[in-house]
Amino acid sequence: MAINSSHVLISRTDNIGDVILTLPIAAYLKQHFPALKISFLCRGYAAPIVRHCRSIDEVVELEGFLEDPSAYFAKANVDTIILAQPLKRMAVIAFKARIRNRIGNARHKLYQMLYCNRRVRFKKGNSEHHEAQFNFEFLRPFGLNTIPDLPEIIKLYDFDIPHVPEIDQLFKAHPFNLILHTKSNGHGREWPISHFTALAKQLGQYPDVRVWLTGSPAEGKWLEEHAAELLQQPNVSNVCGRFTLDQLSSFIKGADGLIASGTGPLHVSAAIGQRTLGLFPPTRPMHPGRWAPLGRRAQALALPVSCAGCVDSKADSCACMENIKPETVADIVLQWRQEAMAEKTENAEDLSIADSRLQSPALR
Repeated sequence: MAINSSHVLISRTDNIGDVILTLPIAAYLKQHFPALKISFLCRGYAAPIVRHCRSIDEVVELEGFLEDPSAYFAKANVDTIILAQPLKRMAVIAFKARIRNRIGNARHKLYQMLYCNRRVRFKKGNSEHHEAQFNFEFLRPFGLNTIPDLPEIIKLYDFDIPHVPEIDQLFKAHPFNLILHTKSNGHGREWPISHFTALAKQLGQYPDVRVWLTGSPAEGKWLEEHAAELLQQPNVSNVCGRFTLDQLSSFIKGADGLIASGTGPLHVSAAIGQRTLGLFPPTRPMHPGRWAPLGRRAQALALPVSCAGCVDSKADSCACMENIKPETVADIVLQWRQEAMAEKTENAEDLSIADSRLQSPALR
C-alpha cells in the first residue's frame, strides 16, 4: 500500500554535490502531493544552498539535530523519513523515534533491513543511471515507480538565488566573468593546474574576459604554493576563501560561466542554471554518465576511453584528465562569451524599448 504522508524528512548529510542531486525528489514529491510538507536534514555547511530551494519547506541542520533528535521529532510531527544516504546512526534514531514510515535501501546494509520498514532495493554498480536518478528509487513507497529521464530531472530544480550588490559590483567592470574552481577537496579527479594556467593565458587575449578562482581557504593556500603562474596572470583574480557557501551561490549566479571537475560548486552552478562545464575521467564510477552536472546550460567533457592510471581511484589526476586540452575548453568558453554578449545586447535593447515606452506622451 502506498504511503499517505503529511510531513517527510529527507536525510542527506554528506557532500554538497550529493545534496544537490537529491533535491529534485523534493520537487517531484511536491508535484504529486502539493500539500506535503518536506523538510531536509543536512550538514550546516550545506544548509544555505538548500534554503534557496523552493521545494523545501524547512532545513534541519544535522549538528543541532543530533543534540536532541527526540525533541525535534516530538515537535515536528514527521511521519516519513527518507534515508537517502545509508547511515546507521540515522536509521537507529528514526527507529527509536517510531517514525511511521522509514524508507531506506536494504540492498546491502543489514541495518536498513532491521530499522527501515519501507524498504527499497537497488544496486548502483554498473547501472546506466545518473546519481540523481538513483534517488528516485526512494519514492517507490509513495507509489511513484517511474525513474525520470535527465531532462525531466533538470526541470525539477527550482532555486531562488538572491543578488548581492557587492558581488554584482565585482562583475560590473568586466563584460564576461568566468569562474574556475580548480580543486575538488578530494571529491573528484582533477584537471591539471597547468591546464588551468594555459586556459587563463589563452583567454587573456580577450580583454573583456575576467577569470575568477574560487575555492576554500585551504585550496587558496594550495594555489599560492603550487600555482604561482596562474595567480600572476593579469586577467585572473583569486577569491578563494572569500565567500560563504551562501555568498558563493550568489557569486556563481552572477557570473557568466563556471568550469570545475566533479565537486560541489560544479553541481550548484548547473542546478541554478549557470553555464557549467564539468571535466571528468571516463572511468566508472567517476564518469559523467554517473556524475555529470545537471542543468539547462550544463555540459561535461570526458575522453571516450580510460587510461591505465584510472585504475587508481585515489589518484588526483590521470592521463584522461591531462588529455582534455585547454584549447578544447577555451573553444567552449568563447562560445559562452558569444552567447553572453548576445544576451546582454538583447537585454539592453529590451530595456531601451521599455524606457522609451515609459517616456512616450501617450503613457504619461
